[in-house]
Amino acid sequence: MLVFAYLRASTAQQDATRAKNTLQQFANEYGHRIAGWFIENVSGTKEHRPELIRLLGHSQPGDVMLIEQVDRLTRMSPEAWERLKSTIKMQGLYIVSLDLPTSWQALNQPECDQCFHSQLLGMINELMLDILALTARKDYEDRKRRQAEGIAKNRVKFTGRKADDSRHRAVIELRTLGKSISVTMKLTGYSHAQVCRIWKQHKERT
Repeated sequence: MLVFAYLRASTAQQDATRAKNTLQQFANEYGHRIAGWFIENVSGTKEHRPELIRLLGHSQPGDVMLIEQVDRLTRMSPEAWERLKSTIKMQGLYIVSLDLPTSWQALNQPECDQCFHSQLLGMINELMLDILALTARKDYEDRKRRQAEGIAKNRVKFTGRKADDSRHRAVIELRTLGKSISVTMKLTGYSHAQVCRIWKQHKERT
């Protein structure tokens, strides 16, 4: 059995190697050395990840993919996650994640993979893996939604209040008819400065 470590960060500005020492220490505690490091900066929502594909190509049945957290492996949609999980399972590769204790059994090399306890723990581990994968996806979608809401809020904030065209026209019509500024103020609800500004802009355009 070989242990391959997979590290991922979403952008080039993030440090994908941040958890390298943590993974190395974890493997050492179980008496394993890491046979290969596969590190990349790409979104966890993407199915095509060169280093992940390369890891799958290097692995043999019974090998282990070691990750810090499940969200380092996937933030995919449920459908895309199922495809990746199926590929990993067909490869005979075990996923061991530091945030999923039920997965750690893969590093213990159980004497009997078919015994009841091993099978039960494997079923629980697969369920927990799916839950964490769905949680990672939800966190991603929530973050994108909050970002979109923040952008929309800022646009409203910085765009400013749209001018009331009908009231502007009323100011121009009243002043064109010779009405005084004070009368125009009362009829339109604008301040002295606003009436003067609208009238000045009108005169400059004409």
